[in-house]
Amino acid sequence: MTRLALTTTLLPALALLAGCPRAGGPDTVDTDAVDTDTDSDTDWDTEDLRPNVQEGRAPNADGQTPAFPEQTRAWQPAEPTAFTTEVVARGLAIPWGMAELPDGRLLVTERPGRLRVVGTGGEVSDPLAGVPAVVASGQGGLLDVVVSPDFSTDRLIFLTFSEDRGGGNSAPAVARGRLSGDASALEDVQVIFRQDPAWNTTRHYGSRLVFDRQGSLYVTFGDRGSSWTEAQSPASAIGAVVRIRPDGSPVADNPFASGGGAPEVWSYGHRNIQAATLGADGALWTVEHGPQGGDELNRPVAGANHGWPIISYGEDYDGTPINEGETAREGMEQPVYFWDPVIAPSGMATYSGDVFPGWEGDLLIGGLQAQALVRLTLRGERVFTEEWLPMNARVRDVMVTSSGSVLVALDTGEIRRLIPE
Repeated sequence: MTRLALTTTLLPALALLAGCPRAGGPDTVDTDAVDTDTDSDTDWDTEDLRPNVQEGRAPNADGQTPAFPEQTRAWQPAEPTAFTTEVVARGLAIPWGMAELPDGRLLVTERPGRLRVVGTGGEVSDPLAGVPAVVASGQGGLLDVVVSPDFSTDRLIFLTFSEDRGGGNSAPAVARGRLSGDASALEDVQVIFRQDPAWNTTRHYGSRLVFDRQGSLYVTFGDRGSSWTEAQSPASAIGAVVRIRPDGSPVADNPFASGGGAPEVWSYGHRNIQAATLGADGALWTVEHGPQGGDELNRPVAGANHGWPIISYGEDYDGTPINEGETAREGMEQPVYFWDPVIAPSGMATYSGDVFPGWEGDLLIGGLQAQALVRLTLRGERVFTEEWLPMNARVRDVMVTSSGSVLVALDTGEIRRLIPE
């Protein structure tokens, strides 16, 4: 086991604290930094809470105003989580997605294009046969994996991957296959959905997979880093969340099933969603990569336009504004929460279990830039506290097992389990 350092320098000089704007408590918000005309129905006791982990760090986009007090830089819990980690598996090549089989073994994707099984004792299998060929370049490769809700009877596995479309073009696709009895291969593999059109770029594939409680499959897709106009159109899956049946067909009650957009599209105007989970209430939650400053936590609802690239917090990488620098516009959704500076999100889970008392319903988000597991507690649909659990490595995916354990997949090639102290 490796003991992690849990004390981080969180506060600037005490003399400066009184002047630092904080979100999370309406009575302590700097009125120059927050629009106090925005109605807020929260009345939260922030006694003994600590300033946000990023307190004292200047945002990338100076002068932007949150739409409501709880939208960024939430308080930290009064007491940091005491924990250690243990290695579950090592030697993997950029483990991008994890899924638990009914017997406790893990399916793990490696971005270069391999799918492996990790045994309950940490043994890593040979690559499974039958996995689709991928474009293993840039941000592309073999990406997410989920197990069918009916796996005990159908043994189906669903994958996202970057698919070669010819002429140097690629795009994300969803495939499903049946796991062989000895778990050495995928059989009867078929592509059930493709993002169109394809682009000559290896960025912003999105590609997280989440089943809802009705057995429909949410798939997140990025804007490919080159097609801003397409992200504002519900007519394609560019910069969109789609909701499909396990055979790839659109769900009958999708918002554009009767016209006005592609029948598979659930929400649009997204930049690059690489984190998604079903919340405790059964609703979809996502976190998407923003520009420089502006990573967003969203709760996409049917037909919603999330604004990219018309509105966005943060700025472009050259320091210029996104579009006209707007952060709000009528008819476009505000993020539930945003980070500036960014955490660079990847992977997400909703906690349920007894291993970490008090975490029930919390959102757990992997941070590539943060090199931490970011834990958000909610009150209703607003963020109440934010805690960074340091991992000292880029966190690529997060999973809560059926026993309530928390696993993180790291770019170092390790899968680690968090253990409370």
